[in-house]
Amino acid sequence: MKIGILCASDTELAPFLPLIQHCRIIEKAMLRFYEGQIDETAVVALYSGVCKVNAAIASQLLIDHFGVDCIINAGTAGGMDPSLAIFDTVISTEVCYHDVAQDILTEFHPWMKSVFFEADAGLLKAARAAAANVKSAGNVIFGRMVTGEAFITDEGRDEINRTFAPLTVDMESAAAAHVCYVNRIPFLSIRCITDTAAHSGTNNFEENCDKASVIAKDMTVALLHELSRMA
Repeated sequence: MKIGILCASDTELAPFLPLIQHCRIIEKAMLRFYEGQIDETAVVALYSGVCKVNAAIASQLLIDHFGVDCIINAGTAGGMDPSLAIFDTVISTEVCYHDVAQDILTEFHPWMKSVFFEADAGLLKAARAAAANVKSAGNVIFGRMVTGEAFITDEGRDEINRTFAPLTVDMESAAAAHVCYVNRIPFLSIRCITDTAAHSGTNNFEENCDKASVIAKDMTVALLHELSRMA
């Protein structure tokens, strides 16, 4: 199995790079892909840049050029559910866009039954087993994520919560899940919380991003080990 590890930023990717053995670097579409192995698992890792289109470009390249069997979106997110604390880890059971009209994906391509891209059952099973072995991850919560084109502070938070009741918000997960859905390959998002309603704003994000990125890496690597064990 070859696994694509998709991060949004260089900070989120950085903790993975020292772990990639026999690494070779391939550049495509102004992106840099790191191909090699993490322990026994073949991986291709990169940072796509922030926003939905960048994540979609990277995801399709991971599938078409590198032939990955699944994509794990690893990184950070804003906490939307008030029960979440900084450095909690959230793993997606389903993701959707919060800024796309809700009939776009059901009435037009890809004619979905709902607005939600569901996480792969096999990846979820492995993630639940792996979560018990990651001490750095603190609280690991499984649930809904939403994605949109803007960094959410206070403006728009209440409306998103009323409409979708998500655990987290980010700018890439649903786009990567969308690409995986139409290509029929498994997807999962692993996001560590950098900011919440009580601790909102870009300052909190920047202050907490390094540590949160390491925690997301730890959870992702534990998932890789579990998938290797289950293979």
